[in-house]
Parts: sequence; structure tokens; C-alpha cells
Amino acid sequence: MAAILVAAVMVVVLSVNAAESSTVEYQFDVATMNVTRLCGSKSIVAVNGQFPGPTVSAREGDLVVVRVVNKAQYNMSIHWHGVRQIRSGWADGPAYITQCPIQPGQSYVYKFTVTGQRGTLWWHAHISWLRATVYGPIVILPKLGVPYPFAAPYKEVPLMFGEWWKADTEAVISQALQTGGGPNVSDAFTINGLPGPLYNCSAKDTFKLKVKPGKTYMLRIINAALNDELFFSIAGHPLTIVDVDAVYIKPITVETLIITPGQTTNVLLTAKPSYPGATYYMLAAPYSTAASGTFDNTTVAGILEYVDPSSPSSAGFNKNLPLLRPTLPQINDTSFVSNYTDKLRSLATEEYPAAVPQEVDRRFFFTVGLGTHPCAVNGTCQGPTNDSRFAAAVNNVSFVLPTTALLQSHYTGMSNGVYSSNFPAVPKSPFNYTGTPPNNTNVSNGTRLVVLSYGDAVELVMQGTSILGAESHPFHLHGFNFFVVGQGFGNFDPVHDPAKYNLVDPVERNTVGVPAAGWVAIRFRADNPGVWFMHCHLEVHVSWGLKMAWVVQDGSLPEQKLLPPPSDLPKC
Repeated sequence: MAAILVAAVMVVVLSVNAAESSTVEYQFDVATMNVTRLCGSKSIVAVNGQFPGPTVSAREGDLVVVRVVNKAQYNMSIHWHGVRQIRSGWADGPAYITQCPIQPGQSYVYKFTVTGQRGTLWWHAHISWLRATVYGPIVILPKLGVPYPFAAPYKEVPLMFGEWWKADTEAVISQALQTGGGPNVSDAFTINGLPGPLYNCSAKDTFKLKVKPGKTYMLRIINAALNDELFFSIAGHPLTIVDVDAVYIKPITVETLIITPGQTTNVLLTAKPSYPGATYYMLAAPYSTAASGTFDNTTVAGILEYVDPSSPSSAGFNKNLPLLRPTLPQINDTSFVSNYTDKLRSLATEEYPAAVPQEVDRRFFFTVGLGTHPCAVNGTCQGPTNDSRFAAAVNNVSFVLPTTALLQSHYTGMSNGVYSSNFPAVPKSPFNYTGTPPNNTNVSNGTRLVVLSYGDAVELVMQGTSILGAESHPFHLHGFNFFVVGQGFGNFDPVHDPAKYNLVDPVERNTVGVPAAGWVAIRFRADNPGVWFMHCHLEVHVSWGLKMAWVVQDGSLPEQKLLPPPSDLPKC
């Protein structure tokens, strides 16, 4: 086991006024360590000898400085998922988009200011499949003296869902890309890195949440799984959702929540008023509409146990107590997912307004879904047919990562041969997107971007397709939050569907599920200059090309321009 080096945090107060910002500094040493799960040990890449990695804590307005030292054998980059990165795109992290990766033996200092955000976000590796084990929470507290818009909880606990493979995940995706087939699925899900008692020899590796009767706890829930959306429920304990993707919402109370990879959800859990004489499973299991056998159909369990006020020695788990289990929705319960997401609403108060663009400057319609590439000459393929490989595309363009960073090419004006700015605003050949797929499912390859002027109000409709099966696609936009103004099933109707948009209090997020065989409409304002990645957060689909990028040009004022690159920006 690698020696555990806990991240040092140095807080320097920059102002005598407590409400002003501070600088918080961390060091991330990326290296391999041995971890034992599911009866076997394997070497994983981790940060500071911790799995999951350390929590980055800051207040709204703070400057965050993280020095990442790459001591692993792989190229590395870290993405601060959901952080707006206003004018600091060089710190966003996706490899070959905003930076070249940090090569083995090299380091890079990420610097960014947390602007206008509070809640839970997370950080993860953003290259190949290394985020399987390289991830951790970001906790953003309100400014000093600013309360939550709900009663302050007794305690706050991060809850990270992940996936565990017995195999080396880099080998898993490498083999899949070589054969053109689907990758092997994970062997387990985890809560805070632990698979729990429903898996072989994992009872000792169980996340336990100890609570006191009558107290309220805030769970900061993060889905860091590579390829699975997850249902989550705690037996006998309703959950009140107060925040998603670091934006407050109108509180709603649910028995079960759904969370896609990339999303975060803060919930309040109020313990029963007196010692209940029972323990309770907390379960997470996948939501999937994919064809049979292409997902990890297992369940991760943690345990909620009460501190017995009458017996201080009962800190250990009492095996004699009844262990109650929640009922999760069916694996393909799309109507549950739709009803759940429909209920989410922005707080939309004077203090926390929902600044939804009411007029639109640029409209886009993107099809998102799977497709195929033909086999290489003399190659063997294990895709959906014998002569094809799996692919994925936005508007029929399967995105090809360049070999140099897009942001650098944009900033220096040397984009020729790196990318073209002719990404299609609408599909080239419209078809019945959620009906019988066309005979030809081949997609094109390219590094094509959309260019937006600073300040453009953008409306984007993402339409899921049924090519090779209708699936839900959780899409993440870097550099921005967006408002989810509408969603529905079937093909988007440009005449009737916009009339039903919510332009008053739609939920504001950075990651949204495009419904299986349906569509979602989002709006955002292009007020952050730079190059911003947008992609499905199912890692297998990213590997197949389900991604694209936006260029937002500088505005006319000094505070509307991208800052120059730092001197230690990694080189390709």
C-alpha cells in the first residue's frame, strides 16, 4: 500500500473583512497504490494515496490553487467538474481540449476562483478511463455569514457512487476500441469506494452512516460511476433535495432519487426522533434502457445505523437488529426518471434568481446517439454487425480529439489543421429520430466546433435517437450552467413543444439526461470566453465519439476576455 499522504491545505486570508475571499491551496500527488476489493487486489491510480481522493473545500469567492504532480505511468489531467472557470479555461482540465495532459514526472498548477456557486461539485481525471479511480468531492460553502436557504444540518457527509472493475480499466477500454465491440462492464458499484455486503467477501468493505436520533444530516451525493445512472434510496428515510449541481432548488421530498454520472444532489436526511431498534440499507442500483447484458446489473449497499443513546458501547453494528431494505424502481423505469426530473425547479428568489434567457440569439438542434464505423481494411470487428465497430455521434459527427489542445490553438489563432468551426447546427439529413433507424448507421469523423459570440443567448435541443437502441445520455457542458427549459419523449416538435417551456423557474444544472427516445431543451448565455467541451458522461460513449466543443469569443470589455495561459501549461 502506498504511503498515505494527506493533502495539505493552506488557507491564507487575503482581507481583514471576513466576507472577503481567501486562497486555499492543495497538493495532489497522483500515483499508483494497491487496493483490495471483491476478494482481489489490484493497482489503481489515486491521489495522495486515498481512494476516493481528498475533498477540496472552499467558500464561494475563494481562489483555489491545486498543484498536481504526476507520479503515475499515464498522462494525467484533472477536471473540476461544474466549476464555472470564468476566464480561467486553462484550469478546466479536459485533455486536448483546454490543455495538453500532464506527462509522467511533470506537474501543473490549477488556479481558479469559485464565482457565484455554492453546494457540491467534484473533481476527476479527464483523460481515457482514469477517472474510474481518480476522483473526489468539491465542497463549496456559502460566503462567511451567509446561511443556507434551509435549516443548517447537524452534519454534512459526502456520498460518492463509483464503479469497480477487477480488471485494469485502461486495458478494458483499449481492448474495446481495438475490437470495435462493447467494453466489459464493471463488477460492482461502490459508495465512497466500498462495495458493501451484497458482493462477495465485501461485508467488511461497507460504508456505514451513524446517525443520532432527531438530528438532520446533509448528504452530498455525487455520481462518479463511469457508465451508469443510478437510483438511490434509504429504507424508511425520505430525502429532501435542496441543491443539484451546486444550485439551490425548491426543496422536494422523495423516497428515491435518480442521479446520472456527473451530477450532484444535496439531500437532507432527518433521523427518526427516537432510537428505532433497527438498521437500514441505503441502496444504489442502475437505471438503464440499453439492450440486455450491456450494463452492470448489481446493487451497492451501505448501512444507516443509529447511535443508541441508552448504550454508549453500541458503536459497533448490532447484528441482532432487523435490517430494513428499500424498494428501488425497475431497472428500465423511464417514467419514474421523467417524473422525477420534471419536479426539479430553481429556487428563483430575489437572492437566488433564475436568469433564464428569454430571447434567443442562436438555436441548435443536435441528435445524440450511437452509430457505427466500418471495419478497418483486413480488420476484424465485434461491433453491432460483423463488419462494423461501435461509434457515437452528435449530428452524425463522431468527435476526434486533436493531438494538441484546442484552447491553445484558438488563443494563438493557429487553428488550421487542428479544428474547423463548421459544426452542423442541425442534422444534415433529418430522419425519424426515435422511430425505425435508417439502414445506413455509419457516422462521420471530425474535429468540428461551434463558434459563439460573447454574450449570445443559446438554445440547444438535444434529441436522442433510437439507432442501436434508445438510451438515456447524461450530457455535461463545461464552463457553464444551463437551464433545462423543456423535455419530452418522441421527436421534438419545433411548433408545439416550445410553447410548453418553463422560462420562469427551470432547474439550473451542468449535466442533464437526454431522455431515452426523447429530447431535452436547454438555454445558456455564452458569457465565458474560451473553448468548452460538451459530452455524454457515460465514458464508453465518450470513447466512441459522443462529444463536441464550443468556442466562445472574447467580448469587447477587459473583463470579457480570456486570461493568458499560465507559464507552466503542459506541452503536448
